[in-house]
Amino acid sequence: MTQDSFSDDDLDLFRQAVKGARPIKHQQADVGKARRDRANIAASRQRATVKQNEVVVDGLSDQFVIDVDPEQELAWAANGVQESQLRKLKQAHIPFDGSIDLHGLTIERAREQLWAFLAEAVKHEIRCVRVTHGKARRLDGRKPMMKSHVNTWLRQHDSVLAFTSCIPRHGGTGSVYVLLRRTMLEGRDD
Repeated sequence: MTQDSFSDDDLDLFRQAVKGARPIKHQQADVGKARRDRANIAASRQRATVKQNEVVVDGLSDQFVIDVDPEQELAWAANGVQESQLRKLKQAHIPFDGSIDLHGLTIERAREQLWAFLAEAVKHEIRCVRVTHGKARRLDGRKPMMKSHVNTWLRQHDSVLAFTSCIPRHGGTGSVYVLLRRTMLEGRDD
């Protein structure tokens, strides 16, 4: 269409509609996504590791956390657990009946949720669960905090008989299978 094909009324309406508009000075679209503020992210992560004044008595200690590498496979068994049980657990031959994902939580919040999750699993006589802690490859080269804490906490929990890193389709070294002690509910035929 040419300018001649528009009526004067149309042209006046158009000029009124675009009155005050300015031409775009760049060719990139603004997608509205904020840029990453590395200083705020680092400060937020640091705050996540600081303990609150609230005291949780759950038997899990953070006094000595065993540092582990992101790709390191985890495996631990309490005294008396047979090697064959640990092997079955590692090969996913013992199905897990519950799962929890601790990604994105603070250390304290993850601890609370893990404690509650394990208590609920034991209450329902669940034999095996999966805990996803992630690998957290850190830019600063330090060890993954959540994985290291979960590794330490599970060793301290009275109901945990063993744990081992999952097979790749269940999370690999970012998750662990946890074998739980069962108390055999009264009247259960098992």
